[in-house]
Amino acid sequence: MEKIILGIDPGTNVMGYGVLQVCDRKPTLVVMGVLQLQKMESHYLRLKRIYERVLGLIEQYHPDELAIESPFVGINPASMIKLCRAQGVAMAAAVERDIPIFEYPPAKVKIQIVGNGSASKEQVAMMVRNTLRLTDADMNAKNDATDAVAIALTHYYMTSKPEGLRGGGGKSTKIPRSSGGGSSSWSDFVARNGDRVHK
Repeated sequence: MEKIILGIDPGTNVMGYGVLQVCDRKPTLVVMGVLQLQKMESHYLRLKRIYERVLGLIEQYHPDELAIESPFVGINPASMIKLCRAQGVAMAAAVERDIPIFEYPPAKVKIQIVGNGSASKEQVAMMVRNTLRLTDADMNAKNDATDAVAIALTHYYMTSKPEGLRGGGGKSTKIPRSSGGGSSSWSDFVARNGDRVHK
């Protein structure tokens, strides 16, 4: 079974991205890189550029799923708002193309990749390199790129393990594909679970 996973490390200064191809249960790197946004003075134009870039990645690589880092507690409120907006527009691009979305907090990614929820970006980058057997030429100077690949790898690990072996730390949030005919996932749920819906 073949699967393409797009990983996104959202940010309004630098957005990292990575694309993994999984074939015969073996992940390989397709591409990784960063979107530089520092030179754009308008926060809103940065959001527009994030949306366009993620949409472009989807159209170019046709991912089956999007794995994205969820906002984390510990940054100041203004930065949190900007980060949430960056994540939101990236997710909107995936929704536009009917791509299922999975969210993972930073600590979960670090645990899955390094085994330590407090690991540094450099440690994450090293483990990504070793796991995927990347060369110097493959590596990106910005850790945002390897962070995005780590998010995609985390999604691969989490979805390839049996449910009981996925570990703690919360579950990823999946936004399922809508079914054909324009029906919503809520409509599908109601149709399948009529006895659980109280009017």
